Amino acid sequence: MINIDHARKIYSDEVKIGPLKIDIPKAGLTSLIGPNGAGKSTALLMIGRLLDMDHGHIKVANMDVSHSKSKDLAKILTILRQENHFVTRLTVRQLVGFGRFPYSQGRLTKDDEVIISKYIDFFGLTCLENRYLEELSGGQRQRAYVAMVLCQETEYVLLDEPLNNLDVARSVQMMEHLRYAADQFGRTILMVMHDINFAAKYSDRICAMKNGEIATFGTVEEVMNPTVLTDIFETRIDIMKGPCGPVAVY
Repeated sequence: MINIDHARKIYSDEVKIGPLKIDIPKAGLTSLIGPNGAGKSTALLMIGRLLDMDHGHIKVANMDVSHSKSKDLAKILTILRQENHFVTRLTVRQLVGFGRFPYSQGRLTKDDEVIISKYIDFFGLTCLENRYLEELSGGQRQRAYVAMVLCQETEYVLLDEPLNNLDVARSVQMMEHLRYAADQFGRTILMVMHDINFAAKYSDRICAMKNGEIATFGTVEEVMNPTVLTDIFETRIDIMKGPCGPVAVY
């Protein structure tokens, strides 16, 4: 479980995120949605200890993220930021191999190499594994970054806009991969999502944020409500019943 207990980040007198208080259950996919500036990425970065809290506590699998040793936390929690600044003269395989660092400390074993190949194959990157990142499209790099995160094989995975740079077809493939990872690999995935229809189709739960606070948290059916979404996004949103579940119509 991810336990967020009155976590707060204060950027200025006018810009504050929180206090946030929520328990996100173990297993499955949970999406963070909301308008720009709602605090979604800030919340994710605080959970992943890439951003310090000013108040409150966050625990992941009963480990306090503020006080746990990095080497211990890295074996249960991994995070992919929206902006990535890796050295471009890395191959896909070298990048994905970084996911094994908490275990190998840079000295990859045969077992590590098997796991690296597993996730390269999982994301359809086998034919690109010896290509440099600078030679890839934005969508191909995004798949490689997510492969690296899953290669760390942590129980908890945090993703900030995992559909960045992906077209519709690749977005569908990415979400199907993440759904499979949650179901078959037993991962607990928390992700910031821009497209609420992708969130609705693939998530188990949705947490909606507005003005730095949690507006609502529940099942897809509970959150995909026209009154709820219209209030959160401050524009009229209707809900249609599609073959794969509720669909938001702007």
